[in-house]
Parts: sequence; structure tokens; C-alpha cells
Amino acid sequence: MQDVGLSIAGQGIICAEIQSGPCGFVVFGASGDLVRRKLLVSLFCLFQQGLTNEHFFILGAGRKELSDEQFRKDTEQVIREKTKELSSADLDKFLNMLYYIAGDYSEPSFYNAIKSKIEQISTKHQVGENIIFYLSVPPFLYPVIIEHLGLAKLSCRQKTKIVVEKPFGRDLQSASELNQSILKCFTESQVYRIDHYLGKETVQNILMFRFANSIFEPVWNRNYIDHVQITIAESDGIGHRAAYYEHSGALRDMFQNHVLQMLTLAAMEPPISFEADSIRDEKSKLLKSIRPFIVDELDQHIIRAQYGEGMVKGKKAVSYKSEHSVADNSKTETYVAAKMFVDNPRWKDVPFYMRTGKRLSAKYTEIAITFKQVPHSMFASIGLDDMPANVLVFQIQPGEGIILNFQAKHPGSKTCISTLSMNFKYSELFGTEMPESYQRLLLDCMLGDQTLYTRQDTIETSWKILTPVLEAWQNSNTSPFEYPAGAESFPAADNLIESDGRKWRKISE
Repeated sequence: MQDVGLSIAGQGIICAEIQSGPCGFVVFGASGDLVRRKLLVSLFCLFQQGLTNEHFFILGAGRKELSDEQFRKDTEQVIREKTKELSSADLDKFLNMLYYIAGDYSEPSFYNAIKSKIEQISTKHQVGENIIFYLSVPPFLYPVIIEHLGLAKLSCRQKTKIVVEKPFGRDLQSASELNQSILKCFTESQVYRIDHYLGKETVQNILMFRFANSIFEPVWNRNYIDHVQITIAESDGIGHRAAYYEHSGALRDMFQNHVLQMLTLAAMEPPISFEADSIRDEKSKLLKSIRPFIVDELDQHIIRAQYGEGMVKGKKAVSYKSEHSVADNSKTETYVAAKMFVDNPRWKDVPFYMRTGKRLSAKYTEIAITFKQVPHSMFASIGLDDMPANVLVFQIQPGEGIILNFQAKHPGSKTCISTLSMNFKYSELFGTEMPESYQRLLLDCMLGDQTLYTRQDTIETSWKILTPVLEAWQNSNTSPFEYPAGAESFPAADNLIESDGRKWRKISE
């Protein structure tokens, strides 16, 4: 397959980046690793780009006793490690906007202290009432913190927002209960349920690609598309996350959120506008159109598996059951593959093949749209009657870009046709690394844009689809299939798609 380059016409660039207004962040779990590596570094990058207002502050809240100065020193260390182009002057200004407060999440006095601290810092930095509460804590603490924010009257200001990290529940019932807890203290317009995959440039670009161009949307339907594949492959194992992963598994950890959200963007109907509610309405409609799993026929449409011993990138890898703190008889799935259908006029009977797994051959994420083969080949007389289908690929990891595979003639006197790949990579075309996905999402939150955040009804609909599967697996006496660590695929997963006469796409970095 031969690559074909792309160029960009500068005069065609349309930008609509907006600086946020005055804003204060209150981050719960601020001494945790995620906050330092992702959240604080992303906020600094936005600050350095001039996208945060000069009237801005961050108040870290956590159980660990830290002074403002120590919090700033810890943040400075991480920013210097993670940021390539660093302005020391900007870093000093940013660090002076950081504060910290320690306390017990279950104590009302902690929230009264937070309230007093917010009032003090808001006055100093002239932030006003635009306060964002960010929950970077274990899920069991969500209801506790939310309830206390309500009791302390910290949720009732009109401009107040709350950001909740996944997981959004463990099943339909827990997700509904969590949403009820949130909505007792906050309105839906204040709630930002964050899924970092939706902040990736290529994921966002699916909307632009589909609805800002007239050449693809007319063929974006069952008449021209044979099937769709969505892959989120990881080469890493669970690391030190056994305590979380044993109670989660791949279906909860990746499928319910990342995979289904990518499906909605690829398959949703055109929104009437680029407003948040219009887009989220169509995503909700799409999920409600997904054909329910028939519990007695699960093995025909969804399979679960768990990694065994193997070799990953030339290094020996232990099995999942040999990982630290994993039970010897664990049935937790580290891989899920599913065949799903969207029962609406656009997608009727078009299969969506989706898979996600750990300890696979490479870290790779893509959405691949495979078009139908030409109905009649005029080249059959010269032996070219079975040409490959056109494939459009949205590549999300490791490098973000868009690839279109099509057939073309080789130069020369003979009629030689081969597949060419029109390959667009963000890093090569724009000469810059892609921003961390949290940057886009955090800026949108500061601006009050909920487009890339998940709404209550969408969360509950996705759990409604998957909860019967979780219950069936829990009640089953069978164990997950086993696949060798470092595998690209394995027989049980292959059979799910090959029984329909198709094949999984190659996983490669």
C-alpha cells in the first residue's frame, strides 16, 4: 500500500478559539497522581497559551496535609517534567494562583473552610462567582462530596459547575442513583461528566469531517457502508490498578464510555446546529436505537476474555491472574469484542464490530469505515474482479489522523491497480504535537460548553444496553476466554466477525 501526501491551504483555516472568563477551580483529590500529571499540567498549558483569564485560581482540596508552598513546589516539578516549551515567567505567575486546603471529605467543617477560602481567594483574584468543582476522587466519594457541597450552599450559585470523572456508576441502578444525588444539588446545566477520549482531536474531527464536507455524508449510510470497526487496543496490563480493575473489567472501564461514545459520533444523525444540546440530543437518539442484546444469544454478539502469559514487544508478560492483588479464580474480563446494530433507517443491518482489550500487541485506537465493494467490476476481463473495498480510518492512537484507502492505477503500459493510502497526520501537517485531551475539555468547561461532555440520559441509556450483559456474566458458570499477552487477536474474537465473512483490521503502531 502506497502513501499519498496531503497539504493544507492556509487561507482555508477557520479558527474560533475563545479565552475563558474569570474562573476558579476547586479540585478535590488534588494530592493525587491524575491531578498533577493531567489536570494541573493541562491548566498550565491553557494559561501559557493565553486561554485562561488573568483572573484565575486553583484551590487544591485533599486529605493530605500540604501547605500552599509545598503544593506549588510539587506542581512546578511535574510541569517542568511534562512541558517541553516552558516560559519560566508564565510558570511563576501560574504557581502564584495555586492554593491548597486539607480536611476530611465527610466533615461539614471542611466545606465551611473551603467556602471561606473560596471567598478570600475570589476577592484577591477578582474571579466572581464562576467556580468549578472538579471531583478527582474514588467514585464512592462522589455522593459524599456532592451532598456536602449542597449543604454548604456551594452548589447554588448560577455560574457554579461540577466536573465528575468516570466511572459514572457500575450499572443502570447505580448510575441512576448517582445522577439523582447530583441533581439534588446541581442542575443538569451545571454538570460536566468528563470522558477524556472525547477531547482527542481526531474524535472531535469526526463531527467536522462528516458535517462540514458534502462529499461523504451522502454515502454515510447502509446503501454504501458495509460495516464499521472500532478498536481500542492497549499493550499495557493493569499495572497497580488491580483494586479498581477487579471490580470493573473492560466492559465497565472502556466499553460503556469510550467505545460507545465513539460509536455515537460515527453514527449519529446530523444535528440541527453546533449547539451542545443539539449534538447531545442526536447522541442520545443513537444510543436508544441500538438493538438490545438477547441474553440467550450473547455468545453470538459479545465475548469476554482475559489475558494469559505471553510476550509483549519482546518482553515476557504475566497472566492477569498473576498480577498483584488479583484473585486466583478471577473472572474479570480484560478484553471485550461485540457485534452491535443500530436499528434506524440509516444503519439498518449494518454491523458495528467493536473491541477493546489490555495486553494486546500494540497500543492502537481507530474507527474504520469499510465501504461496500463496487457492485460490478468492469475490470473482470483482465482478472481484476475482486478489488479491495475503500476504507476510511479515523486514527486516534498512537498518532492522530485520517486515512482513506482507495484503488488507483500504477504508471506503465499494463493495467495494474493497487491500493493507495491518502494519509493525513496532524503532527506532520501542522508541525506540532497534539494537545492533551484534557486541555480541550477543561477550556470548554470554563466557557460553559457542554458539547463534549456526557449527559445524564446518555449515561443511563448506555448502562441500559450493557447491564443485562453484566448480569448474565455474573450469573454464568463459564469463565472468560483466555488469550496470550501480546496477541493481536484470538479464535473466539475472530469467530465473532469471521462468521459474517469479514476480518478484524490489523492492530499496529
